[in-house]
Order: sequence, then C-alpha cells, then structure tokens
Amino acid sequence: MTTAGADTAGGADPGSPSGPTPIRVLLADDQTLVRAAFAMLVDSAPDMEVVGQAATGREAVALARSARADLVVMDIRMPDLDGIGATRLIAAEEDLAGVRVLVLTTYETDENVIGALRAGASGFLVKDTRPAELLDAIRTVAAGDALLSPGPTARLIARLLRTPAPPTNGDGDPGGAVGRARLTDRERQVLALVGRGLTNAEIAELLSLSPLTVKTHVSRVMNKLPARDRAQLVIAAYESGLVVPGGGGGEGAARGRIGA
Repeated sequence: MTTAGADTAGGADPGSPSGPTPIRVLLADDQTLVRAAFAMLVDSAPDMEVVGQAATGREAVALARSARADLVVMDIRMPDLDGIGATRLIAAEEDLAGVRVLVLTTYETDENVIGALRAGASGFLVKDTRPAELLDAIRTVAAGDALLSPGPTARLIARLLRTPAPPTNGDGDPGGAVGRARLTDRERQVLALVGRGLTNAEIAELLSLSPLTVKTHVSRVMNKLPARDRAQLVIAAYESGLVVPGGGGGEGAARGRIGA
C-alpha cells in the first residue's frame, strides 16, 4: 500500500507507458479495520492509490496537504474534529482547492448530510455501498462531478423541501446568495434545473441549447455564487427557493449522480 508522502506509482507521468496518473486517495475514518478494508479495495484499482490514512479530522486536513491527495474519503463521526469540520477546513484552504471530499454516512446520520454538502463536500455515499460503486464514486468525484447516494438523497431533498425557503417576491431569493450573485435569467433557469437533478444533456434538451452552452452557464453560476461543484448548486437552488415543493424538486432526486 502506498503511504502518505510517497511518490505516485508509475512516475506520475500521464504520458508515460504506465498510463495516466492514479487518483491519489486519502482515507479518513476512526476505525482501523474500516480503513484497512477501504485501503485494500482502493489499491486494487489500477487507476487509484491510497496515499494516506487518517483517524481524526485534523489528521485528514494535514494529510490532504502533505500527501498531495486528490480526494478524501471522509467519515463523518471522528474524534478531535469530525468529518464535517474537516471538510469545511479543506474547502476553505486555497492550497487545497483541488481536493475533493467524498463523505461516507449511514442512514442514521442523514441529519449530517446537508451540513457536509454545505461545508464543501462533493458528494456522499452510505457505508454499505457495494465495493464497485465506491470505486465508481471516487472516479466520479475526482473528475469534478458531484455524487449523491440514491437512498439518502431522497430524504435529503425531502428535508430541504420541508425547510422554509427565505422570503422572496416570487422571483426566488432576491436578497440571498443567488440574488447577490446577480445571475442572469438564463443562469437562474439553469440553476433551478440543476437543483432538480437534471444533467447538462437533459437541461440542453429541455431548453433547446447545446450541452456546451449549458456547461458554460453552469460554470458561470459556480463562479458567481461561488460553488465548488454541482452538489453546492443543488443546495443553493433549494435554499434560494428556485426549487420549491410542487415545482418538480423531486424529479431526479433519486438519480444518484448529479453530473454532466
């Protein structure tokens, strides 16, 4: 197994015969056996490697920097600093802007999911996810997409729908983050559809735009809010009132992946 600070396997040269640089994964969980099991799984994949293991949130933040991790598989409940706090620190540090966080949770900790996404996590999975699905999730999040586990996602959306939206004039969040971002009408429309769980291709078809144009709108919305990824856009869409009960918010809620 690769340890923290070790060189990337294969020379870290995308153009070398050994293939593209592996995804550098940091595992953060306070249970040694869980970390060991995840490490064996991750190291078994040819396109990723474990570069460190952390038993606390503070260790995870430090190792994310020193081990040059691309992605942190983050448990929520850890001593010293929990996964939400660690995610918030990683998201706030400019030097770690390229580090993605994939949070692991259980059905009993759904109340932490919103906090994790708001803190800057790019997605979450339940711990009983199949091994192949975990590896796919790492690839998805490392590629810059967001991923939400289908089971808890339905409850997450339902909880957000039960949360009173900020007062608006009927046009959605004029005084909130979305309003302050001064999004264009088209950008607000795209944000609302992202909040409903639609992919770029689906939005393009619905609005009679090219997928590239939709991708450009999504990128501009991310920059204006600002948001790290589509998971943050989903939160913004619900909190702003752009997606409301009865307005199609549940469409695509259990789709799972929220990507291009």
